[in-house]
Amino acid sequence: MNNHYNIYICGVGGQGIIKTSVIIGEAAMNQGLNVVMSEIHGMSQRGGSVSTELKIGDYNSSIIPEHGADMLLSFEPIETVRGLDKVNDDTKIVFNTHPIVPASSDKPYPGVGNITDVLKENFKHVLPIDGTKLAMDAGNVLALNMVLLGAVTADDKFPLSKESVIAAMKNNLKPKFHELNLKAIESGYNWIKG
Repeated sequence: MNNHYNIYICGVGGQGIIKTSVIIGEAAMNQGLNVVMSEIHGMSQRGGSVSTELKIGDYNSSIIPEHGADMLLSFEPIETVRGLDKVNDDTKIVFNTHPIVPASSDKPYPGVGNITDVLKENFKHVLPIDGTKLAMDAGNVLALNMVLLGAVTADDKFPLSKESVIAAMKNNLKPKFHELNLKAIESGYNWIKG
């Protein structure tokens, strides 16, 4: 493994971004890796932007510099666009293609197909995934974060094993939800492995 790995996670309040970050952080520590994390809640309770930054390795600061992310994990298409200042030519961009259209906006939401096309034209490693559908297929839309977590563990350069991520998930979520979340993790993992 590379001694350093930076993950920028973004989405909308209520999607489980912070819980996903906590699980990744715990999985890293369980593998004996150092990890630092910061989070921005914004207007999360009203469906506003939420982001977290995780740096795995020996870092003193949790803030990922501009163009410094190894992975951009986005729970919502427009939030993907908002996070592009963190990516570089080698960044893996994994994003949920299901939009959350703000109720208070009077502006039209751009087509997700257009967002995907522009991302693919400008970046080498773009992995769109209909995580919302996969979560519903697993049994509950609230398992979206576990679908996306499974998707990132499928990347060969992701520094954490799927097993350590699953162990951290079980330690952070109630046992009655373990079966659903295992199914969600596997569906995201298998989608990327294709």
